[in-house]
Amino acid sequence: MRFVPRLRQGLRRRLLGTAAAALVLPVAAGLVGTTAAIAAPAQGAPVSHRAPAGGFEEVFVDSDMGPIKVQIQWAARGGDAALYLLDGLRARDDANAWTFETNALQQFANDNVSLVMPVGGQSSFYTDWYSPSNLNDQEVTYKWETFLTQQLPDYLATRGVSRSNNGILGLSMGGSAALTLAAYHRDQFKFASSLSGYLNLSAPGMREAIRVAMLDAGRYNVDAMWGPPWSPAWLRNDPFVFAPKLEGLSLYISAASGLPGQHDNPQGFVGYYNTANGMALEALSLAQTRAFQIKLATLGIPATFDFPARGTHAWKYWEDQLWKARPQILEALNAF
Repeated sequence: MRFVPRLRQGLRRRLLGTAAAALVLPVAAGLVGTTAAIAAPAQGAPVSHRAPAGGFEEVFVDSDMGPIKVQIQWAARGGDAALYLLDGLRARDDANAWTFETNALQQFANDNVSLVMPVGGQSSFYTDWYSPSNLNDQEVTYKWETFLTQQLPDYLATRGVSRSNNGILGLSMGGSAALTLAAYHRDQFKFASSLSGYLNLSAPGMREAIRVAMLDAGRYNVDAMWGPPWSPAWLRNDPFVFAPKLEGLSLYISAASGLPGQHDNPQGFVGYYNTANGMALEALSLAQTRAFQIKLATLGIPATFDFPARGTHAWKYWEDQLWKARPQILEALNAF
C-alpha cells in the first residue's frame, strides 16, 4: 500500500529530528503576542550621556547583516550597566524568547541594569560565520560576534550604556555563546552565565550532533559557520578549550538533572514528546556542565555552579535560574 513508504519516510524524519533534539535543541518556544512599537533605526537615535530611566523599547540597529531588532528594558534609574540575554537554537525573528517565555522583564524592572535582548540568529551560535549557509539559500553571512561586541555596543553607548560594564547570559546554544563572547571580549563583559549550555563542543559526537541539529533548525549548514570538523574555529568556540580565558570573570553556570519537575505538566502526545526531548537535552547538558566544573576547578577559576535535582530543558527552569543569578549579576555590575 502506498501509505507504508510514506509512513516509513515520516518515521525516519521524526527519528532524525528527535536525535538532534536530544543533543542540542531547546524545546520549541511558545507563541507571542503583538510586540511594542518599533523605534527609529540606530543612526537616528538621540545621543545622550545617560540611559533612559526605565521603560521598554524596541529598536533596529545597523549591522553587517542589515538592521537587527533589539528589545531593551532600560535600567530603572538610568544606570549604565547592561545584561545581554541570548536566545536558544530556534531563536525567532519577531521577539527574543526571554521577553515572552519568562518573567525576565519583571525580575529586573526595579534594578539599575538594562536588559538587552537581540532578536534573531537561529542556529547562529552568535558567532561570525565564514559564509552564508548554502543549504537554505541564506542571503547574508551571519556576523553575530561582530554585532554583539562592536555595532550594538556602539549604538548603546549613544544611549548612555557603558561599553565595559556589561554581563551576558544565555541558554542552550546561547549558553556556550555567552561564555565565548565574554572570554574573548573581556573589556566588555564582567559577568557571564551559561544555563543548560553545551560546554564541550569537541566531545565525541558533538560536532556531528550540532550538524544534524542545525539542519533540523532551519536547514543551516554547519560548515558555513566554523568550517569542517577539523577547523580551528571549532576549538576557538569550545568553552572546554578556552576555559583559561574566563579567569577573573564573575561566572554563574547551571544545568538540572533532566528529571521532570514542577514546571513539567505534559498533556497529549506533543506534550510528552517535548518533555522527553527536554529530559535528554538536560541530561547531556548536565554531563558536560559537570565536566566543565572539574575543568575550572583544575584551573583554579572560581565560579558559581547550580545543579537542581529536578528540571528539564525548558524555559520556566531558566526563568528560575535567572532569578537565582540575579544577585550575582547586580553585584558584578554594581547595578543595585
